[in-house]
Amino acid sequence: MQRSHQVIPMLAWAMAAAIASQSPAAEAEGEFTRLFNGKTHDGWAGSREWFRVEDGAIVAGRLDRKIPHNVFLTTEEEFADFELRLQFKILGKGANAGVQLRSRRIPNHHEMIGYQADLGDGWWGCLYDESRRRKVLDGPPKVDRGKPVRGGEWNEYRILCRGRRIQLWINGQPTVDYTEADDSIEQTGLIGLQIHSGPPAEAWYRDIKIKPLAPTAGNPQE
Repeated sequence: MQRSHQVIPMLAWAMAAAIASQSPAAEAEGEFTRLFNGKTHDGWAGSREWFRVEDGAIVAGRLDRKIPHNVFLTTEEEFADFELRLQFKILGKGANAGVQLRSRRIPNHHEMIGYQADLGDGWWGCLYDESRRRKVLDGPPKVDRGKPVRGGEWNEYRILCRGRRIQLWINGQPTVDYTEADDSIEQTGLIGLQIHSGPPAEAWYRDIKIKPLAPTAGNPQE
């Protein structure tokens, strides 16, 4: 996909991060449902060539050959309002990946359309609009994007979608607090794991769990 840069003023992002950090505490651990059983692709649809299960994780991509185009593994179930948590690590120089939210597959094409919680150097913690507006919708200033990330190690993504509001955290650090202003954009869909086209790379995903949330009435910021 082609990306276009969006410059976000430092002060504006800092204010958004402060708001995001005031969100309600995470729900009780026992109320989450695991989307991945750690052993099989059950409940997921997509390429078995580019997505394998290894050491209790879904591994996207390969370190021994280039990735010809963006590839996605998606849930079979759709979700609207939810809290999603997962762990990730990214391997390979120039590696890029992401987690699709409220997204759909494009018929007869390898791509998906929808929101993406981005991963990779220069894109950590951003909210990108995959195959639609094709731009970063929100995120930290570029100089700050990699600060919460432990390179080559396991990290945690926390994703909260409630109404038209999407919030992201990496390792507890808020990175996005975005409210969709376009009423025509669908706010339900599949969750997907991506490995981006490019040089040999792997994106590892594990401990993937979700808690569906009741729709929020009124102001999406409430």
